[in-house]
Amino acid sequence: MGGLGIWALPILLGASFWQAYEGRGSVETVNSAEEAPEGLREVQHTATEKKDNQYGGLCRTTYCGRGRECVVRQLTGQADCVCQEKCHSSFVPVCGSDGHFYENHCEVYRAACLQKRRIYVVHSKDCFFKADTCTMAEYNKLKNMLLDMQPKGLTKGEDTLANTMDQKRALVDTMFKYLDMNHDGHLSSEELAQISMKEHLEDSLLECTMQDLMRYDDYNNDGVLTLQEFYTAFQVVQLSLPEDERVSVATVTVGLSTVLSCTIQGTLRPPIIWKRNGIVLNFLDLEDINDFGDDGSLYITKVTTIHMGNYSCHAYGYEELSQTHVLQVNVPPVILVYPETQAQEPGVAASLHCHADGIPNPKLTWLKNGLDLQPHGSKQLSLIANGSELHIGSVRYEDTGAYTCIAKNEVGVDEDISSLFVEDSARKTLANILWREEGLSVGNMFYVFSDEGITILQPGDCEIRRHIKRSERIVASYEEMCPKSEGITPQHCVWASAVSVRDKYVYVSQPLQKRLLVIDTQAQKVVQAVETDPVPVKLFYDKSHDQVWVLSWGDIQKTHPTLQVIAQASVGELHYTIRTKFQRVEDFYIPPTNLIITHVRFGFVFLKAEAAVHKIDLETLHHVKTISLKNYSCVPASMAYTHLSGYYFIQCQGKNNSSPQLLVDSVTDAIIGPNRGVTGHPFVSPDGRYVVTPDNGNSKLQIQTISFQGKLQLGPKLDVPAPVSDLVFQPSFAESNQYVTVASSAQGSDLLFSNLSTGASKVVRSLKEPLLAKHWPWGSANRVVVSSGLFGQYLVTPSAESLFVLDGRQNSLHCEVSDIKRGNTVVWIGEV
Repeated sequence: MGGLGIWALPILLGASFWQAYEGRGSVETVNSAEEAPEGLREVQHTATEKKDNQYGGLCRTTYCGRGRECVVRQLTGQADCVCQEKCHSSFVPVCGSDGHFYENHCEVYRAACLQKRRIYVVHSKDCFFKADTCTMAEYNKLKNMLLDMQPKGLTKGEDTLANTMDQKRALVDTMFKYLDMNHDGHLSSEELAQISMKEHLEDSLLECTMQDLMRYDDYNNDGVLTLQEFYTAFQVVQLSLPEDERVSVATVTVGLSTVLSCTIQGTLRPPIIWKRNGIVLNFLDLEDINDFGDDGSLYITKVTTIHMGNYSCHAYGYEELSQTHVLQVNVPPVILVYPETQAQEPGVAASLHCHADGIPNPKLTWLKNGLDLQPHGSKQLSLIANGSELHIGSVRYEDTGAYTCIAKNEVGVDEDISSLFVEDSARKTLANILWREEGLSVGNMFYVFSDEGITILQPGDCEIRRHIKRSERIVASYEEMCPKSEGITPQHCVWASAVSVRDKYVYVSQPLQKRLLVIDTQAQKVVQAVETDPVPVKLFYDKSHDQVWVLSWGDIQKTHPTLQVIAQASVGELHYTIRTKFQRVEDFYIPPTNLIITHVRFGFVFLKAEAAVHKIDLETLHHVKTISLKNYSCVPASMAYTHLSGYYFIQCQGKNNSSPQLLVDSVTDAIIGPNRGVTGHPFVSPDGRYVVTPDNGNSKLQIQTISFQGKLQLGPKLDVPAPVSDLVFQPSFAESNQYVTVASSAQGSDLLFSNLSTGASKVVRSLKEPLLAKHWPWGSANRVVVSSGLFGQYLVTPSAESLFVLDGRQNSLHCEVSDIKRGNTVVWIGEV
């Protein structure tokens, strides 16, 4: 029977650490022969069958349970489960329910399979020292006494974590040589008896004798102890990791499963511990990291982009020797073209746009009517921004056709078609009808909410397409859109927040009317008023569940804040709010979607003056868990999220919007720590690759990047007109998969354009003074900046008395629209 390893002691005593490591406790039923299907009851496999696990074939999707392994039958070519041929040599001694001692858990499950009966692990020492006065404690005393009997002159040295095991090994080596009187490399019973008499060990009060070394640590029962068996008896762990395997890079496609194997090997290797961002994974009940194999492997099922990043493994108690696994998650391209159809007259210019997201970055190519397009050397055709825009300088009749954009990377391909019709306006064709209707489009407009009502603006021509006056009636109730409120003279509209709902509706809050208005973008009319709790100030549209979330303060002093939800927001019916159970709500956060991440499961709620964020299920509206921030004395003020490695950025409350940030890992919901000294409100680009934080205290814009391996890196710091009021991301017109950030000033008339890939910046000046902060009590952004979507060229930003339209392609002022007062609530309605 084998010796008891130092890591085995907690198992036998039922300590919580190893109960957590075991995971399933002492009621294993997976190896019950009675419950196993007939095909799983094979005892062994023959030479004509082969294991298939390592090749990723049929066995990749076959789970056999512990104690069994998958083989592919040569005759049938089918995957089948058989009893495990052998176990790994790790020594984690345990007792089985059959009363026998096993070297590790795997041996228990393998024995259960071979014997076709249920055997499970019991947390007891009975099978180690049955009917014997030599208890585990007494046996350890004997071994400690032997260690203390070292020859004079041998010192233990400094007791540090780095050299303790080396010192112990030298001590055991010396002891073995001392006990091995005939120097044959073996310790016999006679030699043990002689040393016992020589050192008068039989006179000690111990219940154990030297013969118990032979009894418990002679694994092969050959009547002698070798040096390796002596190492096992005294728990001398010998671990090794080849230098070229200290860092391992793995790549997996999103949606598949992967296994990370720890290649640390050695005698008496303790159980393997896995960490991500410094957080131990073994004891967490994670949905997608749910098994640690008998060999210490890490299993990740249905990999997503949040799983990318670094994973480290080490043997328990030996962190100084660790292996790092770098996991990159590849994503096939997802493509979007604009416009899907357009009609142009001969002689004008036309552009066809194509945007594709994927990991690695996709390469774009174009076909015309199924044939390769050759723009090189052509004055007529040109590809801009790595092929994301196909520009035709002066269209001709022969340019009519179906233009296919193809996006391709290492793991997939996607394509979409943008059609161009070139027809004279006098011809009566389908293309001509489409061309005529283009001018009547109700999409690609900014909705601007100001004192006088609602202005619907076409930005390219700076043309006001419609003005909904404050006195206009609501279709459903025939009430005035902006009735006069008590104490407000003269009468004007008061708005707080607006959202686009699938470009079909606009929801906008009226904080002094305790309601929302619903605007039909097709009819360009206000069709309904939805009653809310008093003072609704913040709206967010959750695309994943078609819900509009509403934060109301209760009154101007925020004494009774509540959170409400409008379900089925895009359905053309009468809407109403559902009050959630959350009280004292300070704010909420729901991560946005993009082309790759089309569904979001969880949101977060902040409560007043509480150092925590509360995770909620967006479908059921139920509380999932509370993530405490007390250890960092952080009361959350805002959040941002990137799906690359799944980082949450939490800004803590502080003065002047320059408070520190915390990093939270969405895989484990654990706090990683401060975000490298970055302070301020975080903003994340739509593709998740850039984190931009205005530091108003230093008048800087801190750029951070997230690599495709999930590594968060500090980038440059850019000068910014401080304090920053709002910040948005504009797709670059010069390079695909890149962004320009646009930041407005809360106190000045300047606006900053910064290219995130190059760091180049341009300041647009003299945009007039913004609305005073005291005149905008509904949030921190007293001068918003709103972009015109993924393919839009224009942005708008208001001053106190007018509205400015900016050209994102030129990074310059496009036009000013006057007589729009307090137009600080703006939303874009697109056509894609």
